Amino acid sequence: MAFTAKDVAKLREITGAGMMECKKALTHTDGDMDKATEYLRERGVSVAAKKAGRIASEGVVAAYMSEDGKVGALVEINCESDFVARGDVFTTLGKEIAEIVAKNNPANNDELLAMAMNGNTVLGCINDTTAKTGEKISFRRFVRHEIPSGCQEAYIHMGGKIGVLLETETSAEINANEEFRTMCHDIAMHIAAFGPRFIYNDEVPAEEVAHEREILKAQAMNDPKNANKPAAVLEKMTEGRIGKFYKEICLIDQDFAKDPSITISALVAAQAKKLGTTITLKRFTRFVMGEGLEKKNENFAEEIAKMSSGN
Repeated sequence: MAFTAKDVAKLREITGAGMMECKKALTHTDGDMDKATEYLRERGVSVAAKKAGRIASEGVVAAYMSEDGKVGALVEINCESDFVARGDVFTTLGKEIAEIVAKNNPANNDELLAMAMNGNTVLGCINDTTAKTGEKISFRRFVRHEIPSGCQEAYIHMGGKIGVLLETETSAEINANEEFRTMCHDIAMHIAAFGPRFIYNDEVPAEEVAHEREILKAQAMNDPKNANKPAAVLEKMTEGRIGKFYKEICLIDQDFAKDPSITISALVAAQAKKLGTTITLKRFTRFVMGEGLEKKNENFAEEIAKMSSGN
């Protein structure tokens, strides 16, 4: 019996298994959906399938960096409660998956979930954790950075509520320098705290800048205090406010969190001069755990009523 991509997607929806696992199951059972479901259940997917309808909006962001600092990974995995999210079993799972990402460079989630891990697959380990914790566990996303000359620096805030992976390029090998690594760590911590969206001004999309400029211009024109000011003055005011807009969303000119008397740009320049090399902030990724996910709505009165009625 032949099967299609829609069949694979349907089996994935039914079981909660990864795309590659579903494809393998349908291949093994010659496209028979019921037998494929049984096949997956035999492989330990059944517990996850039973919990597939639950909302997994808690969890952790975890990170891994290679010993030489050239490769780093950031992942987010989700569960149903903060209690499980803070447990050793769950946090260890996150760290181990981050290491798999860093060392194996998967192309996407499905490829990652099919990779070997602890004598099982990543998906199998997730399902095992579902069985151990009694909660739906789901893998959400990952990012992997690698650089030939420079370092990756990870910072995890509040036990996994926010994670940052920062990539810094250097013209000399200085990853063993403690001051340099401390600077990278501090900048990653700054990113976690202030949430910039870009590093440099020229990374901001032109249409976003144009839109912001129109808003700021309208604000200036509608301010009664500016009623008698010429257009050239209002234009200058608008450009000044655009500078503040850039500073709010771009890392490089923000005041450094640990020392607001200097900017991130000045901090990097001073470190580069001291070490006799060039240092360039190349990119960063900032994950906020649960960002954009539907939250579980706990209504304990309803829960007690249901328990009392036997529903």
